Amino acid sequence: MDDKIKVIVNGEKGSLLIGEQNGVLGQVSSPSGSGRREMVSRSLSGMKAFSNDGIDLEEGKVEKHRDKAIRGNRTIRIHNQALLSGLAYCISSCSMILVNKFVLSGYDFNAGISLMLYQNLVSVVIVSILSFAGIISTEPLTWRLIRVWLPVNVIFVGMLITSLFSLKYINVAMVTVLKNVTNVITALGEMYLFKKHHDSKVWAALFLMIISAVSGGITDLSFHAVGYTWQIINCFLTASYSLTLRRVMDTAKQVTKSGNLNEFSMVLLNNILSLPLGVLLIFVFNEVNYLSTTPLLRTPMFWLVITSSGFLGLAISFTSMWFLHQTGATTYSLVGSLNKIPLSIFGIVLFKVPTSLENLASILFGLLAGVFFAKAKMMERS
Repeated sequence: MDDKIKVIVNGEKGSLLIGEQNGVLGQVSSPSGSGRREMVSRSLSGMKAFSNDGIDLEEGKVEKHRDKAIRGNRTIRIHNQALLSGLAYCISSCSMILVNKFVLSGYDFNAGISLMLYQNLVSVVIVSILSFAGIISTEPLTWRLIRVWLPVNVIFVGMLITSLFSLKYINVAMVTVLKNVTNVITALGEMYLFKKHHDSKVWAALFLMIISAVSGGITDLSFHAVGYTWQIINCFLTASYSLTLRRVMDTAKQVTKSGNLNEFSMVLLNNILSLPLGVLLIFVFNEVNYLSTTPLLRTPMFWLVITSSGFLGLAISFTSMWFLHQTGATTYSLVGSLNKIPLSIFGIVLFKVPTSLENLASILFGLLAGVFFAKAKMMERS
């Protein structure tokens, strides 16, 4: 009897594993236009059907109590996984931005490209170690794959660098509001490039985002023209990366050995290709002279902080995949929008940002517009 019960339980675990694997495949294959990768939600119908058929073959009776206990334990486990993964994603996402802001503004570090280069190097080392140990699987890098991926990687590097440049001059709350402009550019790009039409609720949310960005900039007491310029460029590059990724991923899959390109492979590919380009840009922007004279590089605590930022950058990729497994694209989008609210509050409080009631109202308006946009996209997809 015990052996038969174990077979049933293992069968259910097998169904759970298959469901999660299908979720991963869905995640990899469909990048969204809003800068986030759309995920195929997990389908647990097969698991439910199997669990409802938990029959004792020896006595010919349905094991109701045992089946109920099994399903109850499984539900608790899944809910805990969803909550834990969601918290991990929110914490890593918020921490990454706050640590970068601390490095650039708190330490007054004037080498954003070097910071990006070091963070990407940390990611390459960690992913390579995990792949070598067999914990994760990555596609082998070939010249054909590199040639296909290089154009989108150039945009990726530009997106990271401009994000760091803007973050040095603009407070965290305004950066989160201004990033909403990316959604507007992406929506327009989807309409012209992919002939995708959005409903009225999506356009209304995008209109509210534009209003909040403009009003937030006007009322920003710490307005910095250079920072705003870098952020506008970042919005265009982020939207371009998201739109270009759609086309490049399909082509890249055709030149891989497995015919697929998972998230870990894309992380490794992006970060490896960014290294030589980052080294070139360090010389172009003349960061070498600054690095040779700054006393920060002789401070152990500074190295600890920037290394932790590299770990956090990679943690965002891992926790976002984990969170998407446990929930789905709709929950992920909504939580991502809601996550900007505590991030903005922490940014204002921790860095003592001078602000006004009008500016706070604009920031709150922009954050709520982001939540409204996420809900509108959820309804549009459904």
